[in-house]
Amino acid sequence: MIILPAIDIIDGQPVRLYQGDYGQKEIVGDSVPKLADRFVAEGASYLHLVDLDGAKAGHRVNDAIIIETKKNVNVSVEVGGGIRSLEDIAHYVENGIDRVILGTIAMEDEALLKEAIARYGSHIAVGIDCKNGYVYGRGWLQGSSLYYVDFAKHLEELGVKTIIVTDISKDGTMQGPNTEMLQTLKEQVHMQIVASGGIRDIEDIRKLKEMDLYGAISGKAMVHGTLDLKEAIALCKEG
Repeated sequence: MIILPAIDIIDGQPVRLYQGDYGQKEIVGDSVPKLADRFVAEGASYLHLVDLDGAKAGHRVNDAIIIETKKNVNVSVEVGGGIRSLEDIAHYVENGIDRVILGTIAMEDEALLKEAIARYGSHIAVGIDCKNGYVYGRGWLQGSSLYYVDFAKHLEELGVKTIIVTDISKDGTMQGPNTEMLQTLKEQVHMQIVASGGIRDIEDIRKLKEMDLYGAISGKAMVHGTLDLKEAIALCKEG
């Protein structure tokens, strides 16, 4: 399992939210590039960057600093937030981003999703952000009638290889990931599942590793010191 340190971005600054609430914003570093450098120095091989302004606005906002960050690190980077067109996807892929995460648009425009998969293959991932089992979009501000397992199964049929699964109620809380939700999903699909939301410490990483997931995203726990990135990476390399 790989560990993907998360850097969420508002107004060009690295932040963490609590349960996706834009009103509960905490600045967690001097700058996005500096925080990325820290994570890479601690051994990260993949970074997870999210343009929260873009997710809310429905278009790219912090793409310049995301691309600058990617150019300054020698590791893989995935990006989500405000990506609503093939032009947006191309913009990131052509500037070296390794994986582009589609969220709202994957729910709302299946034709675009199919075209993105056809053009960019494994460079495309889909974010499944949910609350009480149902998928949310538009920066976690708009609910839907899509049940997360049904949505994941449909994405697999369309050829999506990687999904990033977030329980919004857990995000930023450091109260532990929703392992029950993740286990249910693991039994229903055969995609690369990246767990996100709620991770607090090394025991949470151990539980996710034992589930044989592809990856785990953590941000707040590493910034607040309850999870040591080096220790997490070493654990994931065992066996």
